[in-house]
Amino acid sequence: MTRARKAVLDALRSAEEPLSAAGVIARIGDICDQATVYRALSYLEETGSAESFVLHCARDGTERYYIAAGERHHHWFHCESCHRFIDLGVCRLGRLCDQLEREFDVRVTEHTLYFSGLCGDCRK
Repeated sequence: MTRARKAVLDALRSAEEPLSAAGVIARIGDICDQATVYRALSYLEETGSAESFVLHCARDGTERYYIAAGERHHHWFHCESCHRFIDLGVCRLGRLCDQLEREFDVRVTEHTLYFSGLCGDCRK
């Protein structure tokens, strides 16, 4: 693995919330340029080392966010005010996926779920 790819993957693994490409760049400093970060993110996603989702945020616009691929699948809550992500823990949608498969005769192979709203601090 190249130095840049390792730096990007390490940034994703150490992050406690999803990172945009700009967030990755902020974490790794001047190890590589912006184009190299985007190429590394693409490579990591293609090889299954990272996952991504697109978030439509009123404050920051539409952006792709990345997380290191892990053993457990999880979901996120995104605060529309402070832009904080809260990990909602292990996926609880197994039974729903089973029901959808039976009801619609489909096979769910993956899903992405995030909630948006206001966190407790911003609601106060």
